[in-house]
Amino acid sequence: MRVALIGYGLAGRVFHAPHISVTPGLRLDAIVTSDRERQAQARARYPHARLIDRAEQLWAQADAFDLVVIGAPNGTHVPLALAALEAGLHVVVDKPFAPNAAEGRRVLDEARRRGKHVIPFHNRRWDGDLLTVRRLIAEGALGDVFRFESRFERWRGTPKPRWQAPEAEARANGEGMLMDIGTHLVDQALLLFGPASRVYAETDRRYPGVTTEDDFTILLTHASGVRSHLIASAIAAQSGPRFAVYGSKAGYMKFGLDPQEAALNAGGGPPGGPGWGEEPEARWGTLGVADDRRPVRTEPGNYAAYYAGVAATLRDGAPPPVSPEDAIAGLAILDAAVRSAETGCAVAV
Repeated sequence: MRVALIGYGLAGRVFHAPHISVTPGLRLDAIVTSDRERQAQARARYPHARLIDRAEQLWAQADAFDLVVIGAPNGTHVPLALAALEAGLHVVVDKPFAPNAAEGRRVLDEARRRGKHVIPFHNRRWDGDLLTVRRLIAEGALGDVFRFESRFERWRGTPKPRWQAPEAEARANGEGMLMDIGTHLVDQALLLFGPASRVYAETDRRYPGVTTEDDFTILLTHASGVRSHLIASAIAAQSGPRFAVYGSKAGYMKFGLDPQEAALNAGGGPPGGPGWGEEPEARWGTLGVADDRRPVRTEPGNYAAYYAGVAATLRDGAPPPVSPEDAIAGLAILDAAVRSAETGCAVAV
């Protein structure tokens, strides 16, 4: 499968190109970026891939490709996905899939009309700590889970420049912490505990000059009865636990972020090789009750599984590794979170 990657910033360089290039059945044939420094970086690391300045040049030679991966800025995801579908290509769309649920449905409807796959990139389903939580739930080690706390906190120091655009423009382009990190936290909660029936959210703008949230808390009531507390911040001087999961038999608590992003950003790899995604024992979470706790080995993270799933979908007709319906369900939650934060009231989904 011949792949063209649009964008070679953080998303393209760290999350997409390294995994496409090592996935059997996929070949990174082209990288689209007009930035000369990024072109030089891409040429040095992927000398076999053609460099293309603009997406319009890609559509003009669409029959040379099978799959387009969109790793460009958030506000371009929908127009680029629609253009790729019109060109007759399958599409992978980095998060957020769209700035809201209505736009997400528009993309999915177009994909169905043209008989093409459009697959959201929700790579954090393969974070090692989330894989560990899924295993503990499946084994019954926690009993009946009643509360799930998920945090993604960083000290950024300065806001992203795009977070300082006019508010209406920033929201329409899917900027801010809700669309950046909230996409992942909501997706993980829905994956673990199923649909949510009610959403309550609080958002804040703490950095000077930002027009979208840089700090938020979302409370979900799942139809299953579980309550999820989802917290993210770009201004957290100290981080709380990445996960705290409470059940009728035991709890699980884990600090620290999955190591794959840091390793990829430092040029490590190849992803998916021996020892990839492993955490040292000092970073393992603990399972138990009160003072009776034991360390639990963190499952190896495996972002490479996502693109293996994409290859299986396109080649063998397997279900996509992430369904667009799941992405749209998450966007509906985020839409409700925006309404809740504006009104100060819980919102039914």
